[in-house]
Amino acid sequence: MAIQEPNRPTVAHAQHIDMKLEVVVIPVSDVDRAKVFYTGLGWRLDADVSGKDGFRVVQVTPPGSPCSVIFGSNVTAAAPGSAQGLHLIVPDIEIAHATLAARGAEMSGVFHDSGGVFHHKGTDHRLSGPHPSRSSYGSFASFSDPDGNGWLFQEVTARLPGRIDAGGAAFASASDLAAALRRVAAAHGEHEKRQGGQHDHDWPDWYADYLVKEQTGATLPA
Repeated sequence: MAIQEPNRPTVAHAQHIDMKLEVVVIPVSDVDRAKVFYTGLGWRLDADVSGKDGFRVVQVTPPGSPCSVIFGSNVTAAAPGSAQGLHLIVPDIEIAHATLAARGAEMSGVFHDSGGVFHHKGTDHRLSGPHPSRSSYGSFASFSDPDGNGWLFQEVTARLPGRIDAGGAAFASASDLAAALRRVAAAHGEHEKRQGGQHDHDWPDWYADYLVKEQTGATLPA
């Protein structure tokens, strides 16, 4: 009797596969020092596990981040301090800057790039202060851990088209949602002014439409 092979997925079935960035591994020279630094920033300690021959894995997660950070002993061959350009997305660059500075991080000033698009390497083309129009993706601040691994805050308030599923909006934390609600409340206030001060009884629908369009990169309501 022939044995039927189980059905296996074909390439056609596998054209869309979710690939979620889960962990970034950074190289450090002193695990305990790094652990104190990152937990002191308010990052959640997920694990601190030791194995044979000095093997050790520490995992921490920045607030609201779906991606975690791992460091330890014998977890990477990279030189301590060689991880650079690690970006942390924040809804308000100035609040994030002040918060981490208060927790002991040696922050750069808030800056934007002279070209207005992302930023150049190192400190090249940096201009002091947030982006003049406070455009999304345009304002930054940097800091390093004790080994010199380099991190940047990037202010993002409205996502590029396609960055978020067009079917809806997603928020990583309550503070992220609160910041979005403050932005939409300000926008709705301007909307009501344009309507001659008339109260908008359908404001929940307006709020929802604005939030989804802001996150998906669609044209915002007038």
